[in-house]
Amino acid sequence: MKYFLIYLFFEVMVSLNIASEIGVMATFGELVGSALLGGILLANFRLTLMQNLSALMQGEISPSSFQRLNLWAIVGAILLILPGFLGDIVGLLLQFSSLVTLIVSKVLHVKDETPTTTQFKQGDHDEIIDVEVIDDNHHLK
Repeated sequence: MKYFLIYLFFEVMVSLNIASEIGVMATFGELVGSALLGGILLANFRLTLMQNLSALMQGEISPSSFQRLNLWAIVGAILLILPGFLGDIVGLLLQFSSLVTLIVSKVLHVKDETPTTTQFKQGDHDEIIDVEVIDDNHHLK
């Protein structure tokens, strides 16, 4: 709740300063335009999801990057729909960060260094556990 009030305070400050500089009609146009852009992004999210899924299947991005890209794309589109200049700025930055991350991973073939399977080093005996099983049941059947 405290963070929401801090965000709301900054949203009002930024919106008032920008609206006083650009005027009423430009502010109204920006609010309507950003809401339409956010709606279009949400409507076309399945295309973004399919591109990210294709990059995941080709090994260009990791599963955690896949989740992060999709989450920030949705959050950015929702922030664009909500009125306010600060939310619009953050929403656009989130859209571009998702796009830039996807392009960089495709162009530079950057992969996460975290392995998905457990890899044992050859000659590392600390990972080997020697177990002897003793049966306490001495009955013959």
